[in-house]
Amino acid sequence: MVNSRAERVALEAAADVPGRAVLARALDALSVPVAMLDGHDPHLPVVWVNHAFERSTGYDAATALAHQRDALPPGARRPDALLALRDAVRAGRASTQTMSLRRADGSVYACRVELAPVSSADDETPRYWVASLHDLTEQQSHDAEQAALVEAERRERRSLGLMTQVSDLLMDVDDRMTPLHEIAALLRHSVVGWAAFYVNDGGLRAAEGVDHHRPPSGKGRRHGSVGDGQAPADDAVQLLLDGVKDRPLELDLSGDYVPGSASAWLAGHVRTHGGPALTNASGAPAAVVLPVSGRRRVLGLLVVLPRVGLGIDGIERSAQTVLELTARRVGLVIDNARLYDREHRLAETLQRAMLPQQAEVDGLDVWTYYAPNSENVQVGGDWYDVLQISPDVVGVVIGDVVGHDVEAAAAMGQLRSVVRSYAYDITTPGPVLERVDQLVHGMRIPRSAGLVLSTLTRSSAGWRIEYSRAGHLPVLHVRSGEVTALMDGAGPLVGFGGHGRSTAGLDLAPGDVLVYYTDGLIERRDRGLRDGIAALSDVVGTVTARDSAGIGEEILSRLADHPEDDVAVVVVRVPDPRDVVERGRSPRRRRWSLPSEPSSIGRARHAVVRTCHAWDMPNAANAELVVSELVANAVLHGFGHVSLQLYDTGDGLRIEVEDGNPAPPIATDGHPGRVGGFGMRIVERLADWGWRPSSRGKLVWAKVRPGALPPAGR
Repeated sequence: MVNSRAERVALEAAADVPGRAVLARALDALSVPVAMLDGHDPHLPVVWVNHAFERSTGYDAATALAHQRDALPPGARRPDALLALRDAVRAGRASTQTMSLRRADGSVYACRVELAPVSSADDETPRYWVASLHDLTEQQSHDAEQAALVEAERRERRSLGLMTQVSDLLMDVDDRMTPLHEIAALLRHSVVGWAAFYVNDGGLRAAEGVDHHRPPSGKGRRHGSVGDGQAPADDAVQLLLDGVKDRPLELDLSGDYVPGSASAWLAGHVRTHGGPALTNASGAPAAVVLPVSGRRRVLGLLVVLPRVGLGIDGIERSAQTVLELTARRVGLVIDNARLYDREHRLAETLQRAMLPQQAEVDGLDVWTYYAPNSENVQVGGDWYDVLQISPDVVGVVIGDVVGHDVEAAAAMGQLRSVVRSYAYDITTPGPVLERVDQLVHGMRIPRSAGLVLSTLTRSSAGWRIEYSRAGHLPVLHVRSGEVTALMDGAGPLVGFGGHGRSTAGLDLAPGDVLVYYTDGLIERRDRGLRDGIAALSDVVGTVTARDSAGIGEEILSRLADHPEDDVAVVVVRVPDPRDVVERGRSPRRRRWSLPSEPSSIGRARHAVVRTCHAWDMPNAANAELVVSELVANAVLHGFGHVSLQLYDTGDGLRIEVEDGNPAPPIATDGHPGRVGGFGMRIVERLADWGWRPSSRGKLVWAKVRPGALPPAGR
């Protein structure tokens, strides 16, 4: 008696050798598509399929057999997988391969095919093969989505990294030539085939960097001459420059444009410099032009060539975003740099308008210097004044108003005017400061200030200095290398006197030097005023120059390399007849302001020749050559007007050339790859020279050596 259903199924399976009906029903109930293949036929024809196979493929056993050898589209064929299955069948072993199959509706899908032989111990060749199919469509869709997400994240990371690098290059707004060509090279290496920036300053020009001294001029003029009746009304690049269009545009580089138009010039320039990006382009090359906009106008263009394809379609969306952000940031940096420079030049003009030009003083060698702290807005409260009160009386004032802003400059201007007015009326320094105290107290000047007022009086016995200090640093007196700080005549800050001001005096000998200065020359974060005065005394005591300009330059070169405040210096030297036999008045000085254009070089040469002849100085040809090289460098590499000054130091001619470029002059080292710098080699052979930063940019000086032109072998 059969006790259970399980036992009954087992008996039925045993009776139905080997239980094929039961196994067929089990295979038919599986959710995995299964097919039975005839192993005696080398083509393995289908002899049976389960219901899952029919649902998945749309074929029953008969139709599957009929379409078993239908060809697949070329892109879906997997010959390697098919060969691997055939090799496994020949060897009689199981195999798993990923293949492409066709459904009854004609669609092709990828699946994993697991093929296994069904054989008995008596069969040498498997009678049947079982194939199970695993549809990979859903898995591949999931993998594709994940890959797309990873790729999108990679692009975003690349874009963020690229923008970080661009921002790093644009951070140094104090750099006079922000390297736009480096940003263009970064774009070429990352997202496009070629890139370049163009600046719009009255017309397009290729830009290497942010030129602070080329302010935007509004609408760009056309390039070249446009003939009558050919006004390029549809000049797309010009419309972009004029701000009529504000979106990126495609510029067909092979297009026919009106000669002289912005589009014609830009297309020609890109064709000339596009390089491999043009060679690799398929079809007619097109450039993508993006506006580089400031706050109120278009300052330039960013032009790129895609790596593949044509125009904007050849640049992926994330790269387009990077390009637009880069153009926008570069535009803001250019605008900020120019605005910053305009503010500095305005402040500098204001400051210099309040400072006197170096006066011609009869019988004294006087040198003056002023430089505002570059970290501020180029305006501050330091000032100096040199007054020719009478033929035999010279007034020297140096002072410092607290602060580095326009209010400090305004207070300085008021105080300077008051001191100057009273100094002409009362020549004794103490009483002058008493009157200044009274007036300043009534004017309610909002800033405290300190100053030193001195008068130098000439008599038959020589020069004598009288001075009074109102809360300012002592003047240094130098005689035969010994330095003395003039500490007498001290009093409180200006406006806080109230009880009278004292006056101290000292007789000066030929060769004596007086050094007036403000705290910016000596004060640093790592040392106090006492240590600063001691350091200045050490420097002044070891100076070897015998003229005030040379003394001042040596002081600045050793102490004013990194000033933390405004710096004003006045050096006064009593000429010594033992220096040289004076030829007329000594010292003598000439000053010219020249425009930054090539014609100024010739004007400077004629000026120095005439001056040398007027001063009866020999070897004018040497000085002419030195001036020619220094002014040429200022014109070629500098900004703004060029200032030329000539000094008769008594033992030679001192030449000073100032321009607006703070970059130092470069002398070539003889390397064959270096361009330029040979002019300074000429200057080195004819003169002692050096340079220092100035409030405008830099000042290059040269002291022409006496004697004939040295031979070429030296």
